[in-house]
Amino acid sequence: MGTNFKKTMLVLALIVFSTAAFAKGRLTIYCSMQPFWCQAAADTFAKKYSVKVAMTRSGSGSTYAKILAEKGNPKGDVWYGGTLDPHSQAGVNDLLLSYASPKLNEIGDRFKNPAASQKNHSVGIYAGVLGYSVNTELLRSYNLPMPTSWNDLIKPIYKGHIQVASPQSSGTAYTVLATITQIWGEEVAFAYLEKLHKNVGQYTKSGSAPGKAAARGETLIGIGFLHDHALQLANGFPIKLIVPSEGTGFEIGGMSIIKNARNTENAKLFVDWALSKSGQEVGGSVKAFQVPTNMKADVPKEAIRLEEVNLIDYDFVKFGTDKMRSHLIARWASEVKPLER
Repeated sequence: MGTNFKKTMLVLALIVFSTAAFAKGRLTIYCSMQPFWCQAAADTFAKKYSVKVAMTRSGSGSTYAKILAEKGNPKGDVWYGGTLDPHSQAGVNDLLLSYASPKLNEIGDRFKNPAASQKNHSVGIYAGVLGYSVNTELLRSYNLPMPTSWNDLIKPIYKGHIQVASPQSSGTAYTVLATITQIWGEEVAFAYLEKLHKNVGQYTKSGSAPGKAAARGETLIGIGFLHDHALQLANGFPIKLIVPSEGTGFEIGGMSIIKNARNTENAKLFVDWALSKSGQEVGGSVKAFQVPTNMKADVPKEAIRLEEVNLIDYDFVKFGTDKMRSHLIARWASEVKPLER
C-alpha cells in the first residue's frame, strides 16, 4: 500500500509539473507598462509555456475603464503593470480575483498585498519614483535656472514650459495629485495645482509622454515616473532627472487577475512567472529601469533606488480607494482643468 501511495503521489506531482511547465491554451494580457517591456514579457512567457498570448497596451487609467466596461463579459485575463491605484480601485469594485501566488515569499513585504482591498487582489511587481526631467539644452537656451523642487514649477518663468499627463486618463497623473495632497494637505495642494496649471503647456493622455517630450526638446520640463525618463537619458538625450526636494511619491506597479476571466489558470501561471526572478529581470533586459520587487532579482544600474531619495510615506490604501480617487480627479476636473492658462 505504501508503494502504491508513493506511485500515486509521483503521478500527481508529474501532472502538476506538466501543467506548470508545459501549459497550453490562451492568455490575454492588458499591459500598462512600456510597450517594449509588455511585448518582451508576452513573448518570453508564450515561448516558455507554449501559450498563445494576445497583448494590448494602454495606460492604467484607461485599462481600468476598459475592465469596468467589460465587467459582464471580461475579454482580458490578467492586468500587467501600471500604477497601483487603479488596480486598487478595481479590487474594491469587485473586478479582480483574489490570488496569493506561491512566489510571494520572494517579494518584499510592502509589495505583497499593497492594494486597498487587502484581499490579495493585486501584487506589486516593480517600484518607481515620481519626479520630473529637464531638457538641459533648452534650459540653457532660455537662460533659466534649474528647478529642483515642486514649488519651483509654479514660478512664472516656467509658464508654458511644462508637460504632465491628465489624471482623467493617466494613473501617473493621479499619483501626482495624491502625492501633492499628501505633502501639503488637500486645500493647499489644490491651490498649488491651480498655479501649476498656469505653467502647463500641454496635458498628455499617457503618463510617459511628458518625459519623451522633454527628451526630444518639445517641452522644457516633463513630469512623470523617473524610470521612463531614465530610458531617455540612457539613450543619450540631454535631460537631467529631478527628485523634488520637498519629497515625492512613488508608484508600485500592480499586477492583477481579472475576475471571471476566460483563462484563469494561465493567468495564475503568468502571475507566478512574472513574480519570479527571471520574470522580473525581463524589464531590465529591454531597458525598463523600474526597481523589481523580487528580492532576488538584479536591479538595473540606471534605476533610482527607493532608499536613496526622499520619499513620502505614500498611503496606498487610503489613496487607492474608489472614493478618494474619484474625489480628487473630479475636483481637479471641475476646479483646475477649466482655468485659463
